[in-house]
Amino acid sequence: MMSQRRSLESPPLESTQIYHVNNPDEVGQRLDRWLAAQRQDLSRSQVQRLLEQGYVQVNSGESTKKYAMQLGDVVTLTVPPPVPLDLEPEAIPLTVLYEDEHLLIVNKPAGLVVHPAPGHATGTLVHALLAHCSSEEQGTSLSGIGGTQRPGIVHRLDKDTTGALAIAKTDQAHQHLQAQIQAKTAQRDYLGIVFGKPSGLSGVVDQPIGRHPVERKKMAIVAEEKGGRVALTHWQVKQRLGHFTLMHFRLQTGRTHQIRVHSAFLGCPIVGDPLYGKGRDLGINLTGQVLHAWRLRVQHPVSEDWIEVEAPLPPEFQKVLRILQVRCGASMSETEF
Repeated sequence: MMSQRRSLESPPLESTQIYHVNNPDEVGQRLDRWLAAQRQDLSRSQVQRLLEQGYVQVNSGESTKKYAMQLGDVVTLTVPPPVPLDLEPEAIPLTVLYEDEHLLIVNKPAGLVVHPAPGHATGTLVHALLAHCSSEEQGTSLSGIGGTQRPGIVHRLDKDTTGALAIAKTDQAHQHLQAQIQAKTAQRDYLGIVFGKPSGLSGVVDQPIGRHPVERKKMAIVAEEKGGRVALTHWQVKQRLGHFTLMHFRLQTGRTHQIRVHSAFLGCPIVGDPLYGKGRDLGINLTGQVLHAWRLRVQHPVSEDWIEVEAPLPPEFQKVLRILQVRCGASMSETEF
């Protein structure tokens, strides 16, 4: 199989976007933190590297990451084209929920890492996408905006979180999908089973999320002035199951581990979560957290028609749900998805 390399006859172009500071609440924020909030597909470290390389301008001049934002500032961000990849396509089976020449939506299984990272140099979704989207005649059809290790990746799911994930095949599609996520017009709905019984039937968790100050593999509720980023999760009770609850979550932002952190904040961690639900034993062997990206609604980047897909619940999720329903004598008919 061939590596992911772009044709010399059609070189990738730089991507440039302009952002404006119109909100008085943003005045005084550090440039790197502010810009990372505008571009949820880029981490703050990625933004900082772009700043260091001169790809960010404030009011037509280069700036530093510590620049304090002012009302009326105009920020220009240029994302350089990716260098050729040496990643090899891998014939990893994919369950496709939607596909055309612009975008692809897959149902990610548990255990599949989305993109290469330390400890996961092979066997990722990106490797599977390179095989799925490649042909000897056309090369690889995936957006390069996500970077050299993340072609086509617009948003992510944790390794053991299952469900619907959108992939951009073109830079235009990537920018369009990214803009939808930033504007909060794309809808991302999850189902999860949690320990505990939330008070009330619905609510919103509005708590900023940042890296845990001690346990670096974890995220935590962190004040914005200490580096936390705005995070909002809407939740609704679908079914009470004794000491457990089937929950519907809708993301308004997309921070790392957001639903898992916010569920723990509610005092109801996701069942099977190895990071945020330690010490809670369901009595069932699980591969990871019982959290599923159930429904995804996005606007097509070319036709502008709305596309809505639902990813069927994986067998393990269904097994846990049925066991809990039997244990507490709850109705099964209410939760057919």
